[in-house]
Amino acid sequence: MIDWFTYAETEYGIVLNQTARNRFELYYRELVEWNSRFNLTAIRDQREIELKHFLDSISIAHVVTHAPESLVDVGTGAGFPGMALKILWPGTRLTLVESVQKKANFCMHVAKVLELREVTVLAQRAEDVGQDPEHREKYQLVTGRAVAAMPVLLEYLLPLAKPGGMVVMQKGENGVIEAENSEPVMLRLGGDLKSITPIELPEVEGKRYLVAVAKNARTPKMFPRRTGVPSKTPLS
Repeated sequence: MIDWFTYAETEYGIVLNQTARNRFELYYRELVEWNSRFNLTAIRDQREIELKHFLDSISIAHVVTHAPESLVDVGTGAGFPGMALKILWPGTRLTLVESVQKKANFCMHVAKVLELREVTVLAQRAEDVGQDPEHREKYQLVTGRAVAAMPVLLEYLLPLAKPGGMVVMQKGENGVIEAENSEPVMLRLGGDLKSITPIELPEVEGKRYLVAVAKNARTPKMFPRRTGVPSKTPLS
């Protein structure tokens, strides 16, 4: 059984140094300990955490080949993919957006325990962060993993990407159809479909895709709409 560090290197070309490996091991221990008291993730088996959380998260570096100057991860939960990418790219300025306070608290705790600098955790809704001048169009890379259907997710993510930046969404087996059907929404929000990259995880069934969207124009000021509207009335 191949370890996930080796798989990342051989299949994705992602090399984790010893410091990163140590941090992931500590991350695992903290996640298990907190999960015994709070329901942070339904995935509890060590191997599954390594593959479905850690490896899946850093697979983004397969399409983002250089560490970005800034990264915001929306709907991060227990820190995926954002915190995992911060371990891979320790020099990247990271912002995590998670509206559930207990999960946001865990992310703040992990950043401290792992001694990661320049990590900001916002216990806010994505719609509010997207309209905040401090965060709107300020990030080189914006990520989101299975937070919502793609038109909704695009309305959360694209307003945070600076022109010239990029959005990467992690999607399941319908990723290709979702991306192609969502191209009009991308254009409306200032983005263009850049690539759809299939990703395989060992011992994990089902197709996975990294959908990359280039931010080529500013997002109209009305987006994202007020809290709850994007999910209730998705753009088309």
